[in-house]
Parts: sequence; C-alpha cells; structure tokens
Amino acid sequence: MQKDLSNYRKSYEKKEFLETVVSKLPMELFEQWFTEVEVSGGVEEANAMTVATVGSDGFPKSRIVLLKQYTDQGFIFYTNYNSEKGKAIAENSKVCASFFWPNLERQIIIKGEAKKITKELSDTYFKSRPEGSRLGALASNQSSIITSRAVLETKLKELKEAYKNKEIKRPEHWGGYIIKPVSIEFWQGRPNRLHDRIRYTLEDNNWKIERLAP
Repeated sequence: MQKDLSNYRKSYEKKEFLETVVSKLPMELFEQWFTEVEVSGGVEEANAMTVATVGSDGFPKSRIVLLKQYTDQGFIFYTNYNSEKGKAIAENSKVCASFFWPNLERQIIIKGEAKKITKELSDTYFKSRPEGSRLGALASNQSSIITSRAVLETKLKELKEAYKNKEIKRPEHWGGYIIKPVSIEFWQGRPNRLHDRIRYTLEDNNWKIERLAP
C-alpha cells in the first residue's frame, strides 16, 4: 500500500504572535489562548490534549486525554493509576503534553513532571462525574488484555446492580495528575512556514522567554 500526501498543503495566515503581546507568565498566556479557542467554537473538545510518556520498554507513547483543570501550578487530568500511562509515569514522571487547535492555527507544547494530586481533589472530581463514568472506572482494569467487549458490559451490569442506591466511591487506583511545566512553547502558524514560536523555560523559579526559529 502506498499513498502520496506530498500535495497536502495549507498556508497559515490567520494570526501573528509577536513579543509585544507576550505575557510574563506562560499560564496567563495559556488562559488567553484557551479562552479564545473556546469562544471561537471551532473545536469540539478544546480541552483534549496529547500526553506522551516513556514506558519501561523505552518507547514513547502518546494518547489523548482531557484536561480537567488548569491552575498557576499546571495542568490536571485524571486516569487509572494502574494503566499503561500510570505505570510509565511511576517510572519516569517526565512527560510532554500538547494541544492542537487547527481552527486558530495554533499549538501548545508542554514539558513537565506529572505528580499525583491530593486524594481530596480526586474525590471531589470523581463525585462530579456521571454515574456511568464512575461505574466505568470500577469496571475497567485499564490497559489490561480482555477477551471481548462482553467482559466490560457484563461487569458494568453487575456493578449497576451492586451499587443500586449506594454511594460509588472513588477507587484508590483512580485519580488525578498535575503536570507541572518546566517548558511551554506557544506556536502560531504563519505564511511560508515561517511560524511564530515563543518558548517559556523555567530557570531558578523565573520564566525565560525566547523566540525559536520555525
């Protein structure tokens, strides 16, 4: 099988990103860009981000997760701690996360360390989830091999019966991580592939701002 994609071309011309509009703090700029993509309405899940980890096999692996909160400290998402990504983070907490918002011709690339958030924060978020999502966290031994989908459907049905009129508590193996950034790059597409790239790097608790060649 072979398919030539060399003619897939697009000129990025919607916006510019110059030092004159750069915030001193990267999370302030992230909030500005995130708000703009929300208002634009052109991305169905603006909070979808790619998180890449390095597994025990030495290979990097990336997957889409949903950003559920951001603060001055970093980016929070939730998962099964026993999943492939959870085990990878336990061995190597250095991760990379990225956002791509094609309608604004922008991407953001984040390097940082992933740390578990407090049990209290995980409990609060877990309680806010729909019942089906809470039961799903109990039904799925994430990343393990199963024989068929029927295994999941059967387990979910059993859990619905078992937890009828009962509180569904967060399992200990499920919770949140916060990615605390050490580097955040903001990328704005520009004509002729001369894109604007501004990178914030944390040095001695201060953010160093640099422009990168495209």
